[in-house]
Amino acid sequence: MVVKSTISRLVTAAVVLLVAGSVAAQSPPPLKIPRVGVLRPGNPPPGDFGQREAFEGGLRDLGRTPGTTILIEYRYAEGKPERLPEQASELVRLPVDVIVASSPQGVRAAQQATRTVPIVMSTLPDPVGEGFVASLARPGGNTTGLTLDAEELAGKQIALLKEAVPNLSRVAVLRNRASPGYDAAKRQIEAAARALKLEVKDFPVNLPEDLAPTFATMSQTRVGAILVRRDVLVIEPNRAKVVALAAQRQLPAMYNFRQFPDSGGLMSYGANVNDINRRSAAFVDKILKGAKPGDLPIEQPTKFELVINVKTAKALGLTIPPPLLARADQVIE
Repeated sequence: MVVKSTISRLVTAAVVLLVAGSVAAQSPPPLKIPRVGVLRPGNPPPGDFGQREAFEGGLRDLGRTPGTTILIEYRYAEGKPERLPEQASELVRLPVDVIVASSPQGVRAAQQATRTVPIVMSTLPDPVGEGFVASLARPGGNTTGLTLDAEELAGKQIALLKEAVPNLSRVAVLRNRASPGYDAAKRQIEAAARALKLEVKDFPVNLPEDLAPTFATMSQTRVGAILVRRDVLVIEPNRAKVVALAAQRQLPAMYNFRQFPDSGGLMSYGANVNDINRRSAAFVDKILKGAKPGDLPIEQPTKFELVINVKTAKALGLTIPPPLLARADQVIE
């Protein structure tokens, strides 16, 4: 009886193991949670112009919840582009399934780190000119994304600045020497200046501590207004300081992004950078679903917004012409 009982228990245990093994074999493997690396040249929130919030909002719109159904690894260079190559290599080593890069320096670092991990560009001015992709329609390789196309807007920005300041004769261009893509913008600026009979003077900066003395020089050379070029290393991380210096020197200024007039700057004209960051989530989603980045055409912004801060205009002693106010997408009172 003891032998029969032992045999019975062994048979039962074997059956249980067989059934358990069969169930395990039929169960699907656990789903892999995709991981995305985000490479930023500037500062983490709140100093990122809301880009992180916009990107994650775009992912949520597509049914991907950061931290739950998708993991995001952020790396911020904090204004030191020399950090970007090691940060890109670190993301590749983790590994990540996609890299999102929002500056030419970041895309270059990512491309040097990998030729296989897909790269999504966001807010880049000239990806073809920089050599990152073969063309906008057929990028090729492992890189796609969105262009900010800001350099094409420089001429329009000068014209709007002249319209806001009718007696304008001399314009300063504030820019960072290290920011790529300025040659294309310079051609636009010079062509618009000739047409409007404006004198343009270049005021490059390299470091945040260059800003105050540069504004002092602008004032001494009697420029009538400033065109502030896009720059993620010096100008945009010091947005409050730039706006304050322009107010101190009583200089009307045109910016690329609405965050500047939101912070007290006079006006901006350009694409909505947060819309572009939100759209970059759609590229990530397509790639994670199997699309090849080289087959996804580069997107360009189709809408540009004009924002005018009339409170700042009054402080500067300006009366913005009513036709210009009527064309503004937003007027800040």
